[in-house]
Amino acid sequence: MSLVNVSNMTVLDNPAPFGNPLQFEITFECLQPLDDDLEWKVVYVGSANSSQYDQTLDEILVGPIPVGVNKFILQADPPDASRIPENDILGVTVVLVSCSYRQREFLKVGYYVNNEYAEEFDEETGPPKPLDLTKIVRTILADKPRVTKFQIRWGDACDSNAEVDDTDADDGAMKEQGKEEFTTAETNGNGNMHLLNNEDEENIESEQDDDDEEQDDDEEHDEEEEIDLDDHGSKSAAE
Repeated sequence: MSLVNVSNMTVLDNPAPFGNPLQFEITFECLQPLDDDLEWKVVYVGSANSSQYDQTLDEILVGPIPVGVNKFILQADPPDASRIPENDILGVTVVLVSCSYRQREFLKVGYYVNNEYAEEFDEETGPPKPLDLTKIVRTILADKPRVTKFQIRWGDACDSNAEVDDTDADDGAMKEQGKEEFTTAETNGNGNMHLLNNEDEENIESEQDDDDEEQDDDEEHDEEEEIDLDDHGSKSAAE
């Protein structure tokens, strides 16, 4: 059982100029007294091709944590554009907000971020180079977060969750999918995000199982169609 449950995260100052700080209002509940502080981290994914361009925008300790509902604003500096590949400054990327206890990550929230040039430019030649960062507008897709929770030991046993180790590829894949998310998502504009409770997670897992079964059926159907097409192709060739 998790001793800390994040119930809500609100993205503040959104949309905003690229150079403005990133701000998140976080509400969480602490169920039992904690001996140590919570570590919050904000990471900006600079490129989907390599994690070497990831930037830790802020890393803070919050505590001591009283039992009950707590709220605070997590503010992080904007990313350093000089450390981002020039072709990746504009377009869709990802910002990650994570929380750890005793160096054990138990929550990660990923947001898609879209950086657009505010002035019109020729699409064939692209925006003027070097980019004028003051003319870039950052929009965070606040109501479409990707939430991942990890089971950790809250006691003194020194272990970590193995699932946390292999996240770079997932973050890059998330960025690759971001453009479609920005195209198809219907945002409500209020910047609010209600995180999942245990019951919601069970429902999602059940729905995911159903989706997997439907996907398997679709794949079998596709294979049948391919076989039919091959048969038709053979018949046509024979004729």
